[in-house]
Amino acid sequence: MKYLLPLLVLVSSLTVWADTFKQVHVKDLAQWMDAQSQSVYVLDANNEQTRTKEGVIPGAKILSSYDKYALTELPQDKTSKLVFYCANTKCSASHDAAKRAISNGYKDVSVMVDGIQGWKKAGKTAQPYTKS
Repeated sequence: MKYLLPLLVLVSSLTVWADTFKQVHVKDLAQWMDAQSQSVYVLDANNEQTRTKEGVIPGAKILSSYDKYALTELPQDKTSKLVFYCANTKCSASHDAAKRAISNGYKDVSVMVDGIQGWKKAGKTAQPYTKS
């Protein structure tokens, strides 16, 4: 009985978290990027150090910050398909960035939970990061 309350709190926390954005994987994002019929906005929530070390998914928009980026960095159309990513499955910067988009009215928001490291491990190409 003493474990029931913490378990209920954990389950309810996960439910709230899961309802905020969709979780996708490398294969999902790769398919969306390859599809000519739909556009997807890929958003990099990594810091400069991670980008320099790991690179960037080709075509990704570099966010100025994972939690304080300007909303003008996102597309104007709030029904646009947005996919955020960060370093790997242990990184939560993409989750925070996605939650910021949702709290500002974006409807189709996902996080590619594998991150740039999972992208590369799956054999996908990363482009070198160059500071603008």
